[in-house]
Amino acid sequence: MGAMMGTGVGLTIGFIFGSWTILRGGAGPRGALPTLSQYMLSSAATFGFFLSIGSVIRNDGELTPQILAAQQKYGQMYPSIASRSQGAQTIRAQWAAAAARARASPSAPSLASPISR
Repeated sequence: MGAMMGTGVGLTIGFIFGSWTILRGGAGPRGALPTLSQYMLSSAATFGFFLSIGSVIRNDGELTPQILAAQQKYGQMYPSIASRSQGAQTIRAQWAAAAARARASPSAPSLASPISR
């Protein structure tokens, strides 16, 4: 999402500044359209790159207190909203429960992967 937003902003900023540069200083030896497209594409690539990094950094942390409070108040309405560490804890708990059930019931199917058999 950050990459798409950054690309859109970059194209717009590149169009504005590229047009201003062409109007102020002339198109140069390559012409107006190649000069404008170079401004737009380089600006779009730069903004898209940095906003994609920013969106990854922003979405990589723990859940905010507001989201945690909403989950406690309304229950687990959005089970897909969880941090990586919370997801890992949930998976480990499910694996431990499955292993405990397998040890308690001798007729339960093996937890071993079909590949390792």
